[in-house]
Parts: sequence; structure tokens; C-alpha cells
Amino acid sequence: MTSQEAQQYCTELARRSGSNFYYSFFFLPQERRDAMHAVYAFCREVDSVVDDPAPGSDPRTHLARWRADVGALYCADGAGRATAANPVIVCLADHIRRLGIPQEYFDEIIAGVEMDLTITRYATFRDLYQYCYRVASVVGLTCLKIFGARAPEAQTYAVNLGVAFQLTNILRDLKPDGARGRIYLPTEDLQRFGCSEKELLAGAYTPEFTRLMEFQCRRAREYYRAAEAALPASDRQALLPAEIMRAIYRTILERIESSRYAVFTQRITLSPPRRLAVALKAWLACRLK
Repeated sequence: MTSQEAQQYCTELARRSGSNFYYSFFFLPQERRDAMHAVYAFCREVDSVVDDPAPGSDPRTHLARWRADVGALYCADGAGRATAANPVIVCLADHIRRLGIPQEYFDEIIAGVEMDLTITRYATFRDLYQYCYRVASVVGLTCLKIFGARAPEAQTYAVNLGVAFQLTNILRDLKPDGARGRIYLPTEDLQRFGCSEKELLAGAYTPEFTRLMEFQCRRAREYYRAAEAALPASDRQALLPAEIMRAIYRTILERIESSRYAVFTQRITLSPPRRLAVALKAWLACRLK
């Protein structure tokens, strides 16, 4: 597979996904947009190994293969690109070299996804934070390389924003995660508000559940505020795509709250026109600043 064919594969995967992130890609120059498509495709396909495994497949074996393919890209002889049959790996090769994305970022993302194979409960928020960092914050750190952000504060911005995104996803996806037997909300929080696992998995709307969700939404908002406070003025234009994502995900969190946490009866999301409107508003705000 040629680099061009591999890039087309990643771009098409990102386009078909309908992801909130896809709308922020529009505002990148072509070369950086291509890199984002490659990183998005990597995250999407690695995640699918665990969440949507092929019948009879062994997710651990597949993740080990992804880890080995990524490692090969960083070999001095560049053998990884020459031998890879995976279009995502072929596509990543040029972008990794050009942008200087560290191998540890990809290894951390794989490690985060791998946690879903063995962990279905998190005792404390500290435990959950490690998961959020690996599957979301590290993606943000990777994006800094693509966006060209240079200020040291940008790393704090990316880490906090990643945690905010993942917490929003967790609140939105309580029902599908529960169907997989997973509860990401910390056990200490369930106990604090008197919400049992049985009630949560059954989708019961109780006063205890409402208070639990109010607390979780406040926590997510704190991370959005922390990210905004860390946004370096010198990198504001470079971080425009991240600011667009922040606006979209913050709007989803607001809808979760305005629905009174009706996450068991509907998947709270934004329509494509609404996402585009939010993206354009964030773009305008960034330009005016």
C-alpha cells in the first residue's frame, strides 16, 4: 500500500465516523489535517480492538501487534514502514517523522485501551484519572505536535482538556458502557451519594443518581475551566482546533445537564448542523481574540 492510499484510508475512516473531532479538522492546513486523520484512525481502530472485536479474535494479541507495529516505526532502519500491511501504520510513518511525535504517546494510548480488558470498576477518581490520561490526555499531547503549539502551558491545557472530554464521554455513555459490564464512575462516588451499581446498571433515575450526576458534571466543568485557564495566548491560533473541540464537548455536557441527566433514554449528542455552528462560533471567537 502506498502512502497516498494509506492516507485515503485514514481520511475516509475519519469522515465516516461522524466524530465530534472531525469538525475541528476542517480548520487545519491540509498537511496537519492529514496527520490528524492518521492519529484519529489509530485511536479509533485500537479502541475497536477491545470494544468491537472480531468474532473469535483475541484482543490482547491484536493490541500486541499494534504495539509492535508502532515500535517498528521508530527503528533506525525504518523497517516498520517497509513491512507494515496496516494502512494506519503506513500513514503514520511520514507524520511521525515530520512532526516528532514520541513513541511513548502511542504506547500510552494502547495501554489505556488495554485497561478495558481487565478493569470494569474504578475504586477512586485517582484510579480513573490514569485511564482518562492515557486514552484522552495523551491524544491531546499528540495533537500539540500536529497543531504546532510550543508554549509549555499548552501541555497543561491538553492534559486537562483530555480529562474533561473523557469525563463527558463517560457521563454520556453510561448506558452502553453498562451494557458492556463497565462502570467508569468511581465506586467511592457511588457510595458517597448512595447510588448502587445495581441501580446504575438498571438505568434507575433516583434522587441519589441525580446528585451523583450533578457532582460528576461539576467535576468535568472544573477540568474545562482548568484547560481554559492554561490556554497560552501565544498558541491561541495554533490551538484553534482544540478550542473548537472544547466548545463542542462543553455544549454536550451542558445538554446532559439541561436534560436532567436523561442519559439512559437517549444518546445526548449534537446534530451535524449544530456542531458546525458551534465550531464556527469558536473559530470566530478565537479570531477576534
